[in-house]
Amino acid sequence: MTTKNLKKFTLIGSLYVSQYMPAFFLSQSLPVLLRQQGLSLEVIGLLPVVSLPMALKFLWSPVIDRYGFTRWGHYRFWIICFQFLIVGITVICAFLDIQKNLTSLLICMGLLFFAGASQDIATDALAISLLEPQERGLGNAIQGLGNALGGILAGGGFLILLSRWGWRNILLTIALIVVLAMIPIFLYQEKIIEDRAVNITNKQAASYNEKPLIEAGNMLLFPISYFKTFVNFCNLPGMWYWLLFLFLYIASNAMALIMFRPLLVDIGLSLEEIGWLLGIVSICTTMIGGLLAGVFINSLGRKRSLLLFGSFWVVARAAFLLPAFNITSLPILYLVIVVTSITSGLIAITTSTIMMDKSRKETAGSDYTFQNSIVYFAGTIAAAIGGLLARVIGYKGVFTVSMAIALISMILGTKLLLATDIQSIKKISA
Repeated sequence: MTTKNLKKFTLIGSLYVSQYMPAFFLSQSLPVLLRQQGLSLEVIGLLPVVSLPMALKFLWSPVIDRYGFTRWGHYRFWIICFQFLIVGITVICAFLDIQKNLTSLLICMGLLFFAGASQDIATDALAISLLEPQERGLGNAIQGLGNALGGILAGGGFLILLSRWGWRNILLTIALIVVLAMIPIFLYQEKIIEDRAVNITNKQAASYNEKPLIEAGNMLLFPISYFKTFVNFCNLPGMWYWLLFLFLYIASNAMALIMFRPLLVDIGLSLEEIGWLLGIVSICTTMIGGLLAGVFINSLGRKRSLLLFGSFWVVARAAFLLPAFNITSLPILYLVIVVTSITSGLIAITTSTIMMDKSRKETAGSDYTFQNSIVYFAGTIAAAIGGLLARVIGYKGVFTVSMAIALISMILGTKLLLATDIQSIKKISA
């Protein structure tokens, strides 16, 4: 690996490590802590609603694509601003009490997801512009590694240390880590693209045989251009099949995972044991799966990778049924986590790579973010439905429904691959 590539991947990795650390800690710890206080599964299932900015971020992604402070670098400007916002909100959360200030804490959590989602728009676009097509498999593996490392620290290590260090010290430490993770972006000099807003909008207008939509003083037609970004993207060949596949795939994952946390509380695991299972083992094995996908996706190609890794992932969903049937020894629980997490890592990196391939360079942030919004929207809806279903049909029923959705998603994925052409890496680089 060259020094230039090392700097690229270090920059990308540092941003993905830090962007969701505070929100990840809160989203991992609150369901467990609130379940310990006796809250119902329906309420816990609704907690992911505060992550709605992740699903809605496509609404403001064109603004981030078009506008920025050029002297700082287009996407660099946005990344630095939102990183500082994340730090400030995290410090505020450190001084809030879970029992006395739960509403304020949830509002801050929503703001953290907004700041993280906005930073993610700029980071994804920066990554797409930095990485060559043949680097995207490894680049997405680095992205997964960054998110995984942030998850290990926030959802594992700090969850384990919560009873020893205390709420305030944990969150202040997380804020410090986010600040330190900004060093690579401060050292990076982004290539300046002049008149970005005009260039992007004029390209979109040209595709419709229209006059440029942004001319001197002509901002009234901006909303038309704004929404055409998404309309044009959805009208690409096979895109509706692809978006439906993403929705179902994530819905299956989210429904199972959000109910697995309270299940661990109900079977009597301690906060430390849950931290090891979900924060350390789960994320490490997801990371291994992501690395394997990053290594093999170029040689296998996008199609084979999605079919092969997706099949492994569907079969692995059955493992969630073991603890639901009261098979709850620690070795079994660790087996469940390892099997489900490593296959999730395999398919996650594969889908992320294809998402990059489907993003147009001139609207990279908007296209990739729109797909990501589908992902998070599906996760939020599925988590809420999972909480309601758990009360009616129990954990067994929820995990069975999750398996059925996973199977449907892969059937749809197979149909998609047969109907459309996902370019192999050789075609991309040719």
